[in-house]
Amino acid sequence: MHIPDAFVPLWQSAIYWIIALIFIALALRWAKNELSEDKIPLIAVLAAGIFAIQAFNLPVAMGTSGHLVGGALAAIVLGSPYAAVFILTLVLIIQGIIFGDGGLTTMGVNILNMGVIGGFVGYYGYSALKSAGASMYLSAGIAAWCACFISSLAAAVEMAFAGTFPLVPGLIAMGTYHAAIGIIEGIITAAIIYFLVASRPDLLAEGATDPSGGGAAA
Repeated sequence: MHIPDAFVPLWQSAIYWIIALIFIALALRWAKNELSEDKIPLIAVLAAGIFAIQAFNLPVAMGTSGHLVGGALAAIVLGSPYAAVFILTLVLIIQGIIFGDGGLTTMGVNILNMGVIGGFVGYYGYSALKSAGASMYLSAGIAAWCACFISSLAAAVEMAFAGTFPLVPGLIAMGTYHAAIGIIEGIITAAIIYFLVASRPDLLAEGATDPSGGGAAA
């Protein structure tokens, strides 16, 4: 899902960067206002974990790849979609600058797809499902699947708009792979939430420790 430099024209990359920077600024404001000192180790663990799960790439047709995202997990655990933007931005900066995974000019669109779309779809999907009465584990799993799947479709649309590959084959390729990958992401996300509730509920955002439905995480 990491879009390399040559896949998107510079003028389009500039637009995605502007959008990403707006969300990065909002994420930094969230971190300043909401991120207490005791949450910093959790941020580091989540960032390291997301970095690790994204390292397992599956080649997808037309020169791109598929992998887990992790945006929903970060947003649910910390109770805000801006937490996902904050953490995914850190991860993508390290991946892009040190490991060459994803381009520098396209880092904005990668942050937009995995951090913004992944985080917002994951967080609000989880909140909506939990409010509708689903258990927090089922809500987390489905929301994580949606976040992975929709982020991949967004990448396909952006690359079609850039002229990198046709829209329909791109949607089919990215959607098919990430529909399958998203199942793994959903299971992992639900399992991590279960583990945290069972062992360290204090690490979860306020209101997220009720395993039954009937309320949003935050």
